Amino acid sequence: MATQRHEVDRRTLLKAGLGTGFAAVVGTEVFTTAPAGATPSAKFPWVIDCDTWGARPPSSPIQITGNTTNKIILHHMAFPNVTDYSRDHAMQLARDCQNLHMDVNGWADTGQHFTVSRGGYVLEGRHRSLSTLDTGGHQVIAAHCPGENGNAIGIEHEGTYITDTPPDALLDSSVKLCAAVCQQFNLHAWDIFGHWDFRLTDCPGITFYAMFPMVRSRVAAMLGTPHADIPARRWPDIWRFVDSPVVQVAQYLLADLGYPLVPDGNFGFDMNAAVADFQASHGIPVDPDATFDAATWEALVPTLEKDASGLPVTAVQYMLGRKGYPDVTMSGDYDHDTMKAVQDMQRLHGLVPNGKVDVDTWCAVTGGSVRSAFQY
Repeated sequence: MATQRHEVDRRTLLKAGLGTGFAAVVGTEVFTTAPAGATPSAKFPWVIDCDTWGARPPSSPIQITGNTTNKIILHHMAFPNVTDYSRDHAMQLARDCQNLHMDVNGWADTGQHFTVSRGGYVLEGRHRSLSTLDTGGHQVIAAHCPGENGNAIGIEHEGTYITDTPPDALLDSSVKLCAAVCQQFNLHAWDIFGHWDFRLTDCPGITFYAMFPMVRSRVAAMLGTPHADIPARRWPDIWRFVDSPVVQVAQYLLADLGYPLVPDGNFGFDMNAAVADFQASHGIPVDPDATFDAATWEALVPTLEKDASGLPVTAVQYMLGRKGYPDVTMSGDYDHDTMKAVQDMQRLHGLVPNGKVDVDTWCAVTGGSVRSAFQY
């Protein structure tokens, strides 16, 4: 997970308002007094709580969000890929991570809600993350992804997975944890995303990210989700407090339609106006936060054939380059290397590898999930 400057993002501050236990209300926010430590969970005894791994007390009160949790964001820690898979190492990992986040990043506590070690141990990250998982109510406000800290559960995975593959023990525990989060917060396997879907970062790593269709499929199977219940597409719901490569894709597409936007990945006020105009002109309810919901995405993305050119092709090439296809260049012309990468992406998500960038392919390229990717 890349270092972030801001622990609590503006969206969370605007919507914070619920807490439990002792609370001091400041304006519309509720700040809860952090306990000295966490309590082991009877419901999830396999999660090592903060007390057990020896967490420091938070440096300031831990907050509970007023938002509804709507996704899980998976990270890699960019730590070494160690071969010590022991419980003792996992607990030292949790302490090292907390020290980094508090002493270097200046955060109140560990940034993520949960941590999964390479040995498959699951640990509570930020204080009260485990108790709020137990209740499935409102989550702890975290610091793992600005713009999403108050409505996404953040899960860190020990290691660096740009070229290396995560160990089976880590993947098994991650699937188990994601299924538990989905059950407790009324989420689904298709609500699992990667950090770089909402931030400019190399996290969660090219190799780990390529395994997300498998991870989502395993979570859906563990939850007993009927295949017919899987939506055709689940898009990344970027909005005005999220800066990311996905935002840059949206900017390319809007600029292609004549909106005066510079594709730089920054969701600025100029983009708010463009999104509002686009939504209004297509009969889509105008969102005050300029949220790209499914209707917005599906009205925006054009179908690209092998002879296509222009900014939409550049958008596809940009995302493919970030996701591990180094031969793809941002030429704006749908060339052979672009075709091969698109076909590979289609295979990864269970789509027909015809090279045609249709709405399903766009969803997969931007970081969303498609029904065909769920193989179980």
